[in-house]
Amino acid sequence: IESLAAPMSRWVRRIDGPDDVEPAAQAALRASLTPPDITTLILPADAAWGGAGPVVSAKVELAPAPAVDMGTVRKIAEAIGGAPGRVGMIVRGLAAREEALEIAGQIAAAMEVRLFSEVLVARMQRGRGRVAPSRIPYPIDAARTLLADIDVLILVGAKEPVAFFAYPGKPGRLVRDGCEVLTLAAHGEDLKAVLAALRDELGIKSPQPLAVATAFPDEPTPRGRLTDDAIALSVARKLPENAIVCDEAVTSARRYFALSAFAAPHDYMMGAGGSIGGGIPMATGAAIACPGRKVINLEADGSGMYTVQGLWTQARERLDVVTIIFSNRTYAILHGEMRNVGVNAIGENARRMLDLDQPALDWVSLANGMGVEAARADTCERFDALLDSALSRTGPFLIEALI
Repeated sequence: IESLAAPMSRWVRRIDGPDDVEPAAQAALRASLTPPDITTLILPADAAWGGAGPVVSAKVELAPAPAVDMGTVRKIAEAIGGAPGRVGMIVRGLAAREEALEIAGQIAAAMEVRLFSEVLVARMQRGRGRVAPSRIPYPIDAARTLLADIDVLILVGAKEPVAFFAYPGKPGRLVRDGCEVLTLAAHGEDLKAVLAALRDELGIKSPQPLAVATAFPDEPTPRGRLTDDAIALSVARKLPENAIVCDEAVTSARRYFALSAFAAPHDYMMGAGGSIGGGIPMATGAAIACPGRKVINLEADGSGMYTVQGLWTQARERLDVVTIIFSNRTYAILHGEMRNVGVNAIGENARRMLDLDQPALDWVSLANGMGVEAARADTCERFDALLDSALSRTGPFLIEALI
């Protein structure tokens, strides 16, 4: 068990016996929160059944975050002043929450700093009235184009962006050679405080008006055949305030992130490790953790098949999750990766490995079989009607969107 857990966990411990259960559990909770990270606690069966009875644990006290390093703050302030208009800043973790984003936005407005999020966003607070960083694109060429004129890249709770895979003739780094990469603060430090210290060091006394979205773009409502862009537009427009969006639509919902800046204020989450299959469990966990908040799961059909059993949990627990399946009946991301390594034409056997047809998946039947009400849409009008219905009620509902 330890060998399985260790590569994915910052902290692993096996409980020694019944008397170790309480101190080990407290240590695990403390480790999981300082800084927030994956911890694994292993409870052997004999330790579980050998205890004298339930124990009420005292509240776990957490150590304060490290003090702001003013030397680093001054160094980065000098770098920003020395490269006007050619500085980028990546915010992640607690730096991607509303109050910290506001401070980062003040720095960006006053000093011509461009704000970015990572390629895959673990969690960010988005929506009208909030500062909206630009997401670094997944494709290498697009990412390097976006970052091509950045001389100084500042990391706030983030790491330097790199490509997810190695491709023939393409670099792994997304910033150009010669770009200076500086860490303002790492994950686990007080990111809001260090951003405030940088703002003060830069002498920003009267912050300029923030560049935040206030109204949805004047874009006509899509009609007719359903498309992935039409789904993204509809979800962004209809999103309830304080909702949670769990995005694992992979290639099909790329436009949603940009549109989410104009949606009602909400939390946006993705699986940040590059694997697939986490969307349905992520939405399930979000609904359990935050009762009373609507959860929207943007889910690719191929990715959803890895963990489709999570729908049964949503039905059993009566979780308020709307699952939108982008049913293009193919692993489009894998077709794209084949092209990225120079394979522009694949044979029939290879195609069958990457497509979800013969027979096509029936997501309405899959959902119904697990106790989740579901319906199918192949037009924009039908999708809008189903989404309105799903948002007006509580409990799990699945929309199979044929695109």
